[in-house]
Amino acid sequence: MTTTTYRLDTINVRMMLTSHGDALFFADPDSLRETTGLQLKHRLFAWHEPSFYGTELELVKIGELEAVVLPAEEVLSFFASSQLLEHIEWKWADDAARLAALAPLLEKCLEKRLFAPDLAAYRDGSLRWSWDGEAVAAAFGQARRDELNLQRGGWSEDAYEGLKAAFSAAVTKRFYGTEADEADLRREFPALFARENTAAATAGLDAETWLVQIGWKADVAPFRPMLQLIEPWEGDDYSRWRLRLVLQDKSDPASLRKVRLGDNGSASGKWPDAWTDAVNSRSAGWLKRLQASLPQGRLSRGEDVLGKPLDDEAAWQFLQTDSRQLLEAGWQVLLPAWWEAASRKKPRLRAAVQTEEESRKRGGGKSLFGLDAILNFDWRISIGEADLNEQEFDELLSRGERLVKFRDRWIVLDPALIAQIRRMMEGMDKSQGLSFQDVLQLHLLSLSEADATPDAGAMEALAERDSAQAARVQLEVELNEQLTGLIAQINQQSQWPRLDPPAGLRAELRSYQLDGFSWLAFLRRFGLGACLADDMGLGKTVQLIAYLLHAKEQSDEGMELPSLVICPTSVLGNWQKEISRFAPSLRVAMHYGSGRKSGDSFREQARSVDVVLTSFATASLDQETLAGFYWGAVVLDEAQNIKNAGTRQAIAVKSLPARHRIALTGTPIENRLAELWSIYDFIVPTYLGTAKAFQDRFASPIEREQDGRRTAELKKLVKPFMLRRKKKDPAIQLDLPDKNEMKSYVPLTAEQAALYDNCVKELMEKLKKLDGIQRKGAILGTLTTLKQACDHPALLDEDTVMEPEDGPIPPEAIVARSSKLERLLAMVKELRESDERCLIFTQYIGMGKIIQDVLQRELDEPVLYLNGSTPKAQRDRMVERFQSRDLPPGEQPNVFILSLKAGGVGLNLTAANHVFHFDRWWNPAVENQATDRAYRMGQTRDVQVHKFISLGTLEERIDEMLESKQQLSDNVISSSEGWITELSTEALRELFTLRRDWPGE
Repeated sequence: MTTTTYRLDTINVRMMLTSHGDALFFADPDSLRETTGLQLKHRLFAWHEPSFYGTELELVKIGELEAVVLPAEEVLSFFASSQLLEHIEWKWADDAARLAALAPLLEKCLEKRLFAPDLAAYRDGSLRWSWDGEAVAAAFGQARRDELNLQRGGWSEDAYEGLKAAFSAAVTKRFYGTEADEADLRREFPALFARENTAAATAGLDAETWLVQIGWKADVAPFRPMLQLIEPWEGDDYSRWRLRLVLQDKSDPASLRKVRLGDNGSASGKWPDAWTDAVNSRSAGWLKRLQASLPQGRLSRGEDVLGKPLDDEAAWQFLQTDSRQLLEAGWQVLLPAWWEAASRKKPRLRAAVQTEEESRKRGGGKSLFGLDAILNFDWRISIGEADLNEQEFDELLSRGERLVKFRDRWIVLDPALIAQIRRMMEGMDKSQGLSFQDVLQLHLLSLSEADATPDAGAMEALAERDSAQAARVQLEVELNEQLTGLIAQINQQSQWPRLDPPAGLRAELRSYQLDGFSWLAFLRRFGLGACLADDMGLGKTVQLIAYLLHAKEQSDEGMELPSLVICPTSVLGNWQKEISRFAPSLRVAMHYGSGRKSGDSFREQARSVDVVLTSFATASLDQETLAGFYWGAVVLDEAQNIKNAGTRQAIAVKSLPARHRIALTGTPIENRLAELWSIYDFIVPTYLGTAKAFQDRFASPIEREQDGRRTAELKKLVKPFMLRRKKKDPAIQLDLPDKNEMKSYVPLTAEQAALYDNCVKELMEKLKKLDGIQRKGAILGTLTTLKQACDHPALLDEDTVMEPEDGPIPPEAIVARSSKLERLLAMVKELRESDERCLIFTQYIGMGKIIQDVLQRELDEPVLYLNGSTPKAQRDRMVERFQSRDLPPGEQPNVFILSLKAGGVGLNLTAANHVFHFDRWWNPAVENQATDRAYRMGQTRDVQVHKFISLGTLEERIDEMLESKQQLSDNVISSSEGWITELSTEALRELFTLRRDWPGE
């Protein structure tokens, strides 16, 4: 049965291809029927799904005609598919008819991937695709290839270029249309995306040869052409190098056939007969490529254009520059084996430290003692595989050559490289030697943890070097046997010489404590400062007392130098008691209070004892007195007290002269790396450079950019002088009980919420009118008010609680105004029923008094309260009473309230196994220090830590910030409220505004 299609209409269509391959369709204006562009679009593309059936195609005006634009990538598939309305008779005219005839063939080229990059486009700096004529001929016959490649049958040059552009666009869309596809193409054929030296890389190449060169097509020739540089032979007085063209047998890569290439493009030589046709067809192209790739004048005339020998200068130029250009142009180049090693190995300049014997022979060298000890050294220079001393280096330079044979090895003396080495050698006066500090820093920074290869960062340890030098020449230090052993001991715990505990010590040191004491004593031998940064509760005090005993027992008769221990006022009594307990043989003097001595009287007292105890405040006041005495050691307990280097207190303690300096701290970094610098500026002055240099080199890159390389460098420098162990370290084996932390979220009372809301509203109004310092002041004032409102409304009007005229307010009335206080009272009552004790920390003196008043009356037992105004003697009695188990029930305190700052350090309160943080601090390190009053050695029970957080307030929002503050401290061994004042008004509103979405609100 035959189906007859009835045509209801006829449309004559013309098409024009743009240079980009887009097709412009318009109805034939000479036809009897007028068809608008919109009508043509709706009919012609009614079945064209890629354009949403024509709706996404645009219309353009060409003179008086309106044309439909079909994007280049859709042109071939549209003509090849022939999906048109059947009730219309379509008549293609001119280029449209020609393309309709070619489209099926081009579509088959796409299906079978018979396409390749276009060489002409590549030379112009772009990537386009064309059909592969050879592959088309093989697949469909020579006639079809001719049909595609010849501009015949009416194709104009412009239209033919448009056809090729449409084909290229179709290839890109179908095969390389996604980022992943393009990335694969870049990885497989990187030469396609090279945008430099494209002319040189393709000079003399036809399309087929170029496709072979970039790897698109396999090379069917049985050989590959190469250029080989030949060294001067033994006995050649003129040191002549030669360049020659060789053919490498693909079946036997070791077989090379020399070829003479004439200036007319012909080749001569000996090779298998089967190679002849391939050689003859390629030789002219080889000549053109050499002419484009080598410097002008390098090729000679005659039957061998490479026959002219190369002198030393030309050979050096070829190794340094020409060979790289040839590689970029697609040549394979065979260079001497030693060149690869010489190029791969970076030049090294080494300062070889002399042995004590060598140093004595030359009349120099002080004994090794302290970072400023001077060490003599000799220069060693390594270039390629050759190691030279300074004399040999100078002798080679005097020859004025760039390629020098030395001990049967070729050395490349790059003038720029030699100038760098010379500048570096001149920058360090050999007659002045190196300080031990320089040697240590260079050695630490030149060792990579992975493979012990030099690191360019070592350059910065000595002096300012420009970045180009650091990138090319490495400066290292070569240690003698004595220094190798010493630095290994300093830098590796396993190498420390372990000492027996001092005879006078009345304590049994744990294994890690014995290590710590031995480490301190070891560094003392060499005058190298130390920072003992163990966690709170690991016994830094007893390790230091063992050290003080050792210093006394090891001192020579008549050479005893007392040690000065500087600590916070609150722990002076603790030090006195601990020394008396663990080292009763040590003679101790207290330099504190109104009765302290000065002048000759002080010096006489200091000489008569082993240890002088004083406070940071007293050390600052009596700086002149203390600085007038040379100490065996100056020890800072709670060394974070000098974290701000510019304070009078920090400046005073750093001025004290001593043989040895020690810092004790559980938090070497609380907020900023500058605090670590300040501590090191005390224990090893100048070691980490000036404050500004440290900020530029380490603090800024690490804190702002989390620079991993700088962090690693700082770790290497810090490590030798810091010993930091944590309670959870497996090697410690402390068997401490677990510390359990829990957060208690409590809502505000109605009164608290009203005060809180009102405070935020007042601030928002103020901020409309304030800026600068006034704005910051208003924010900080509001911050304090909000925190106090979260604690108790009475803190905003203390007179109503402390001494009302009509008598004490009942506890229940006070408790009812604060949800935190209500929760605290319930929890304390519960733990007291189990005969457990607790510590309560608060920032506000008024809050401490309120808690003390309420708990004393509710528990009917004494409640202790220690803050910054508590005298030292009273503090000591408080601690003793709380730790006691022998007092009668009515006199034994079981609750200890402490100001966070005054009670957060230096106290041992292990009688408690519950810790309450009534209000939160911005700094986790400060809170953890306070918690560690109970969670430390001597604790036998689980420690429960309770942190109160007011729901919906800034306390809840900042709680998440508190969780992340340990990152900086952990990385190298953040904090104040100032950052809040820098927030925008909207950010402040978000931070401060009371949320009312907690349960029960």
